Amino acid sequence: MDWTYRLRLRHLQFLSSIAQTGNLSQSAQALHTTQPALSKWLKELEADIGLPLFERHARGLRPTFYGQALLGHTQRIAGHLDNVREDMRALLDGGNGRIVVGTSGVSATGVVPLAITRLIGQLPRVQVRLVESAMNRLIPQLLQGELDIVVGRAISGVLLTGHELRAETLYRDPVNFVAGLRHPLVRHKSVDWDSLLAYPWIVWPEGTPIREAIETALALAGRSLPRYCVESNSALLNLALLAHSELIGVASHRAARHFAALKLARVLPMALNSYGEVSMYWRADENRHAVTLALDCLRAATQEQDSAQPSGAERPQRKPPRRTPAS
Repeated sequence: MDWTYRLRLRHLQFLSSIAQTGNLSQSAQALHTTQPALSKWLKELEADIGLPLFERHARGLRPTFYGQALLGHTQRIAGHLDNVREDMRALLDGGNGRIVVGTSGVSATGVVPLAITRLIGQLPRVQVRLVESAMNRLIPQLLQGELDIVVGRAISGVLLTGHELRAETLYRDPVNFVAGLRHPLVRHKSVDWDSLLAYPWIVWPEGTPIREAIETALALAGRSLPRYCVESNSALLNLALLAHSELIGVASHRAARHFAALKLARVLPMALNSYGEVSMYWRADENRHAVTLALDCLRAATQEQDSAQPSGAERPQRKPPRRTPAS
């Protein structure tokens, strides 16, 4: 019999606990079993698979390369089960299920709120959870089943190779410099690199697409980031910092326009010589109605934003919807 047929959900807890503690006795105690029984089960599993899952050291057990691969699958299964539990709980309460959307700061202030408003209008009893973070943190959570959809700056396809994800470009957006309403530079008709670099900056964390766009533009201009920067991936925190300081921040064109319309910040008259694609990502095996409808709402919200663009303003470049595997 295939060893996977003998694997139970409790066994996934065994694996995760052993990897976390590195100690059979501690794991046995936490899992309410005995150390001999847990050791026997692990040996039988390794024999069934034909690969060593853990290395035995004086200080305990450490996952092998093969063990890490199996643990990756275990984490994804656990994430899916968490979603199943919460989805069923929402349905039991008379709702339309549950959906978890991850968003980076670039889309948190525009497309995502519009899309969620549309979704709630069509599914009034859907349970929605929003998570804002950087893309380099959101994509692993999507892969592990902790998130259903991720929206943010497009990331390299190389990073997604081998994973069963789908990606679709929503729009192509320039990047703008922004500052507080009383910043000295907002009175200037134009600014250059020298004037921008005379002030401290707020930058996104390393590895994020918007940070890479800044560094690329600086490199093309023969410049580099200010030596001392504030690093933040929170749009709300960045706005508060801009309002109470002479810091200079960076935002996507749509977000910058939104901040300016709400009189929370001003767009400085200089754009980076780079564009970034904003995309949405989801798992290929995802077929729940709430998720499918949320994807449609994101497409519709993008079109709504395009239509609301003031005449004469610089329009983000809209790309036709493209549904392709991200790998």
